[in-house]
Amino acid sequence: MPDFAPVKRALLSVSDKTGLVELGKALAEHGVELLSTGGTAKALREAGLDVRDVAEVTGFPEMMDGRVKTLHPVVHGGLLALRDNDDHVAAMNEHNIGGIDLVVVNLYPFEATVAKGAEYAEVIENIDIGGPAMIRSAAKNHGFVNVVVDTEDYGAVIAELEANGGQTSYALRQRLAQTAYARTAAYDTAVSTWMAAQVDATPRRRTFGGTLAQSLRYGENPHQQAAFYTDGTNRPGVATAQQHQGKELSYNNINDTDAAFELVSEFAPAGGPACAIIKHANPCGVATGSTMVEAYTRAFDCDRTSAFGGIIALNQPLDGETAEAISGIFTEVVIAPGADADAIEVFAKKKNLRLLTTDGLADADAAQLAVRQVSGGFLVQDKDVGRITRDDLKVVTKRAPSDQELSDLLFAWTVAKHVKSNAIIYVKDGATVGVGAGQMSRVDSTRIAARKAQDMAEAMGLPAPLTQGSVVASDAFFPFADGLITAAEAGATALIQPGGSMRDDEVIAAADEAGLAMVFTGMRHFRH
Repeated sequence: MPDFAPVKRALLSVSDKTGLVELGKALAEHGVELLSTGGTAKALREAGLDVRDVAEVTGFPEMMDGRVKTLHPVVHGGLLALRDNDDHVAAMNEHNIGGIDLVVVNLYPFEATVAKGAEYAEVIENIDIGGPAMIRSAAKNHGFVNVVVDTEDYGAVIAELEANGGQTSYALRQRLAQTAYARTAAYDTAVSTWMAAQVDATPRRRTFGGTLAQSLRYGENPHQQAAFYTDGTNRPGVATAQQHQGKELSYNNINDTDAAFELVSEFAPAGGPACAIIKHANPCGVATGSTMVEAYTRAFDCDRTSAFGGIIALNQPLDGETAEAISGIFTEVVIAPGADADAIEVFAKKKNLRLLTTDGLADADAAQLAVRQVSGGFLVQDKDVGRITRDDLKVVTKRAPSDQELSDLLFAWTVAKHVKSNAIIYVKDGATVGVGAGQMSRVDSTRIAARKAQDMAEAMGLPAPLTQGSVVASDAFFPFADGLITAAEAGATALIQPGGSMRDDEVIAAADEAGLAMVFTGMRHFRH
């Protein structure tokens, strides 16, 4: 196969017309014959370019509402024929098949159609058939044929034609082919994933696809290469946010910012301001308040030490007063559904702080898949969107929780869903006052969370830790009474846990003896 191959004939059929006219003009300047279909041909003609309809070349009109237009031997023969194979050339001559040297196709907007919540029939009509077929044909024959599926590659093709007298290099064609196969794979992934949801199936085959959003400096550690890919959905969050300032996000920044925003999205703006501060994917402070600055301050007071260099997420737009308060310590990232001019001005003085804004909160109840790689494969599960209301709670102790305790218990339970197991969360008046995460023993998490509260009380000059009069959430059942007793010694008055231990009776008896109120949820929130 040749290193350089001329481009004499191109077929263009795109749904995204970005850069189309510029590309068409550049091809025409090199004497390239343009073939096209439908709206693409119309756009090129309106720009003054000569275009032949594919129907004219094939001898068959577009039919079946456009479902059939490029699926023809004249098209695919022109793409697949090996130009240096005498038999192929003879077949082209015998059947009047002209070679096609460049295919420019971006597919029907299937992902966007799904994202907007379209009806089943409309989604089906946006499954492209001819496009992927042409892409794969051209990519297979990349020894002679160029295939372009992303508008970002138009410039590279134009540059090569300019540099090489209307020819392209094998290196470019090979790279374009790889991109093309990745695109059709991602497209088929989107279709198959959507179809699996329609039939409520655990499919025999499961694939995942994405588009490069950012090449990262490194991964979790400097010796690890990394990149950030997006999946094409429009879910508000780190992948769709606008960055206003600061250097590029790192691998750990992206991971932690996602954790922070998913947590704060549990708290609807209508319920009042809420703030979550994350460090190493675990919350070190979560709180509500009458104002955003109060919510931030209360979250910060849970663990001021861990908050240093953390990620802050807000459930309402950032205002100037809150920005001033946040500026008091080093913060890596702040993400919120908007920011006013005063806040942006305040943060402009903090060059290393990244400010991200979104179009809203993520839908905490929306079904999603969670994927984790293991050696030889990957685990797939539904995202944990479990919720508990007051009516779901079962009081198992002699004393029932008060209204305030119930509110705090449900708040603590919501936070527990976002804390690495074994998770213990102390909450008082709508704010975390101690968080224990990721320990091998549940009682150790209980002790660590209480100890952090003691440290904060000493640092803030408080007469007693804020765990006095708090409630406690445990993401899974207490296997023994020791964790509950530790929580009571720290000053907790009520607990929420799933229940289901073979020693539930022992734990309930210990709660009654300590005068605690305890409720069972019947649901656990492991997060490994």
